[in-house]
Amino acid sequence: MDLNRASMKRFLYLNEMKELRNDAYINSNIAKQRLKRWHDQLVSHKQFQKGQRVLLYDSKLHIFPGKLKSRWIGPFTIQEVYSNGVVELLSSIRTFKVNGQRLKPFLKPFSKDNEEINLLEPHQA
Repeated sequence: MDLNRASMKRFLYLNEMKELRNDAYINSNIAKQRLKRWHDQLVSHKQFQKGQRVLLYDSKLHIFPGKLKSRWIGPFTIQEVYSNGVVELLSSIRTFKVNGQRLKPFLKPFSKDNEEINLLEPHQA
């Protein structure tokens, strides 16, 4: 009788351990999905069109890049946009493919033309 009771106790203990392990597995999957959703919110989804001008992020490790050195190179012209996020760029020398996350739109520089605006005198009260 004592052996029978001990074997049942051991069997219940093993089942309890399996349940705890399954609960931990389910909780870790839930946490992983929440973390993935949070990281996906941080990724900006950029839409590029053919012919658009863009800047390319230079991701090479530069130990001492110097003061006020921009890590954006370009501008380049987009030759082709693929559905998986790859963008084919056209430079003056060649064409190459890069990840779309390394690009940002190129904004035209401001014109340095001075524009005059005539201001009216305020009314004296």
